[in-house]
Amino acid sequence: MSAYTKEEVIEFIKQEDVKFIRLAFCDIYGNQKNLAILPSELERAFEQGIGFDGSAIDGFTDSAHSDLFLFPIASTLTVLPWRSTSGKVVRMFCEIKRPDGSLFEKESRYILKQAVLASREQNLEINIGTECEFYLFKTDEKGEPTKIPFDNAGYMSVAPEDKGENIRREICLTLKEMDIHPESSHHEEGPGQNEVDFRHAAPLKSADNVMNFITVVRAAAARNGLYADFSPKPLSGHCGNGFHINVSVKSEDGKDVFENFMAGVLSHIKEMTVFLNPTSDSYIRLGAGKAPSTIGWAKENRTQLIRIPSTNGDEKRFEIRSPDPTTNPYIAFALIIYAGLDGIKNNAKLPEPSDSSSRSEKLPKFWGEAADIARQSEFIRKIFNDDVESFLRR
Repeated sequence: MSAYTKEEVIEFIKQEDVKFIRLAFCDIYGNQKNLAILPSELERAFEQGIGFDGSAIDGFTDSAHSDLFLFPIASTLTVLPWRSTSGKVVRMFCEIKRPDGSLFEKESRYILKQAVLASREQNLEINIGTECEFYLFKTDEKGEPTKIPFDNAGYMSVAPEDKGENIRREICLTLKEMDIHPESSHHEEGPGQNEVDFRHAAPLKSADNVMNFITVVRAAAARNGLYADFSPKPLSGHCGNGFHINVSVKSEDGKDVFENFMAGVLSHIKEMTVFLNPTSDSYIRLGAGKAPSTIGWAKENRTQLIRIPSTNGDEKRFEIRSPDPTTNPYIAFALIIYAGLDGIKNNAKLPEPSDSSSRSEKLPKFWGEAADIARQSEFIRKIFNDDVESFLRR
C-alpha cells in the first residue's frame, strides 16, 4: 500500500466499504491508544481534529489544560486485516495538537519527527531496523494468561517441537497485508519464545511498523487462545526479551560519519538507558545471557552493548543490544539519533573494541539509578524541554 494523501484516504474510505476509522497514537511510555470514528467524521478529523481528554493519558496534561486534538496522518493509513472484510476497519497514526493549533510537544511521534528533521539538516540519511522478541504463553479456562510456555522448543527449532511456527506465519502474512514486510522469523532460545526481524526503514516508518507489529502479534496470539508477552524477563532462568535496534547512517556529502555516530550513542547510553529499559524488570534481564550489562562494542560479538554485524552486500550498520520491548520506539529512536548527531558534532572517537566485559564501564544496575542519571543529564533535559520526569515510567 503506497502512502496516501488526504484526498486519496477519503476516496479509499468511500470505495472500500470502510465502516470504522481508528485514530491511533502512543502515550509517553509507548502504549498504543486509539479512538474510533465513523467515515462521516473523517473530513472533520482532517480539518479540525477529534478532541480527547489529555489528562487521562499518563504524562500528557493536567485537568486544567486537558483538551487535545487528534489529526490523522494520511500517509499512515492501513487496513486492519483481522477485522471483518464486510465493513472494513482502518487505522491512521495521528498528530496531536493543542486547542490553539500548536503541536503537542510530549507526543512521542512528534519527538522522533523533530530528531529526523535535525538529522536531515545535517544532510544525513538514517535508517533503522528492529529485532523484537516475545513469549507465547498458554491461557487458562477463563482466558487469562499463565506462565506456561506454548512449547519447549529452542533456538531455530522446527515443528513439531516449535509450535509457534504457524502463528509466526500468520503474523508475517498479516503484516504483509498491511504493507509491512518482515525480513525473517524464528523460534528463539527460551521456551515459547519467538522473534521477528525487520529490514531497515526510515525512522518514523520503522517506529510505526513496531507499533503495528505489536498489535498484530497480540491479536494473532489471542485468536489462537494464547497470550503474547513482550516484558523483558517473563520467565526466571530463561532468556529475556530483547528489542535489538540496528542503525545505518550515511552522509549525503560522502563523509564517513559512521564511527562518530556510533561513538555518540556509546557516550550517551547511560543517560538513555532508563528510556531504552524503562521498567524495573528490564534490569533483571541486563547482564543475563547475551543481554549486555557493560558499555562496549565489538564486531560480531553478541554479548557487547553494540556490535557491528558481518554483512554480505548490505549497508554497514551497528546493532544496539540493550533495549527491550517495553521501550517506546519513537522515544528510543529519537534518543539514538540525537546521541549520534552529538557524536558527529563533537567528532567523537570510538574506544578500542572489547570482547571482554570485565574492564568495561557498567550500565545502570537498577531503574532508580538509571532514572537519576537521566534526571542529571543536560543532553536528556534538552530533548525533553526540562520535563524529564513526565517521561519516566512509574
